[in-house]
Amino acid sequence: MVQEEVNNDGADEQMLGADDNDKLAGKRDEVKFIKGGDQNGDAKIDIGNVNGKDKEEAFTGMTKEELMKYANDPFWIRLRWIFFVGFWLIWLGMLVGAVFIIVQTPKCAAPEPLPWYKRGILAKFSNFDATTDNVEIVKQIKASGVIYEMPAELTYNVRDPDVEEKIKNIVNHYKDTEAHVILDITPNYVPKTSRLLKDAMDDDAKRSAFVWIEKPEVPNNWLSLVNGSAWAEVKPNNYVLSQFGDGLYDLHMNDTIVKKELSHVLKHLIELGVKGIRLKNTKFFILSKQIEDERPAENTKYDLTQYGFWTHTQTTFQEGLGDVLYEYLSVIKNISADAFLSVADDVIRPEVYRTASGDMGIDVPLYGKFVKSLSSPKDKDLRSELTNVMREAGNHTWLQWNVEDADANTEVDASATVLFLSLLPGTPVVPVGKEVYGNLSDTISKQIEQSRMSPSYMHGDFAMLPVDPLVAYTSVA
Repeated sequence: MVQEEVNNDGADEQMLGADDNDKLAGKRDEVKFIKGGDQNGDAKIDIGNVNGKDKEEAFTGMTKEELMKYANDPFWIRLRWIFFVGFWLIWLGMLVGAVFIIVQTPKCAAPEPLPWYKRGILAKFSNFDATTDNVEIVKQIKASGVIYEMPAELTYNVRDPDVEEKIKNIVNHYKDTEAHVILDITPNYVPKTSRLLKDAMDDDAKRSAFVWIEKPEVPNNWLSLVNGSAWAEVKPNNYVLSQFGDGLYDLHMNDTIVKKELSHVLKHLIELGVKGIRLKNTKFFILSKQIEDERPAENTKYDLTQYGFWTHTQTTFQEGLGDVLYEYLSVIKNISADAFLSVADDVIRPEVYRTASGDMGIDVPLYGKFVKSLSSPKDKDLRSELTNVMREAGNHTWLQWNVEDADANTEVDASATVLFLSLLPGTPVVPVGKEVYGNLSDTISKQIEQSRMSPSYMHGDFAMLPVDPLVAYTSVA
């Protein structure tokens, strides 16, 4: 039997129950149609809950009347006063704290003045005996230091009463002045009467202080500075290096025995009142132990019997020179931080005088031919030469300007040379005999002193200016 397809037309749909009607009744919404302002038929529809159960009331705050009820309430009055007073107390406390911090903060320390051996010029006397006239000259040129030269044979005899008396005499002459005493000493060789040589003759263990070779013939071709062989036979088949003349024997300045002896000398000189020491012949301080023959120099005008014919690479500018000098510098500084140790000769190769760490092994080295060029009648590029000298020595290295190097036949006024050098970073060393080099007047001396004591000179940055052919520079603190 085939069932007829019947169209119920929705008769089989389930009707809503009573519970469903209640649920819908609770969710009746109000629909409001709001006509828009345009003419195109747009409208806004606002749907809200009719019964208002879910509508939250907007917070409108307190009315003026309600607020005024609390204005005169004692509790709120006290609270307002507490806040008011507390605010100003905190503000006042911060003000006092700020003032206290400003007042109590450590101020930047003023730059320290240059040490005495950098502040003024140094007056150099060629003898070993101070006089009243010397003192008057030093006062006139307002020198900060005076240099006297100790005879080489006395270097290791500073404890002898006669030598001590000479040193004390020099120091006492300047005790009432602002000038400090500096001695030039020659420590790299000793005479045949030296205790060091006598000890070495008697004890093989003490021969390390010298370049001592046991050999039946002259060890090599080394020459002395006075020409002729540099070797002296002190005993049969025993040769000792003697570069500085007959009866003068070279020392290994990096040998333990010599270090001890020279350290005692330096300490004693400082104890006697000497404030500065300049060492002579420093390029000879370290000597090769290989004893190899020297090679001829290139383009030399000398013959093979003359000192200038050879390169002398075995006896000069040996590696480690800067470190050895720094050891002696430390000896001085450990006794007196105000004392200094330098050289009395041109270092020629400043890089050799640096320690392994790159520091200069001495104070205020003497370097370069700028002073000679400055006074030379020939036209030279002084600016380039000065720049090169300062760069090679180290741009922050304070140099000695040896005024004695000035050309004796120069047409440049001597006092002008000293004045010019006095304004460069460095210390002019002015030779003094019966008269001061250049006859420096009192006016020029005062001008030099004032200029060198100015902050721009002592602490300024030195810079060369490209103003050819002049030598122009600035020094601004």
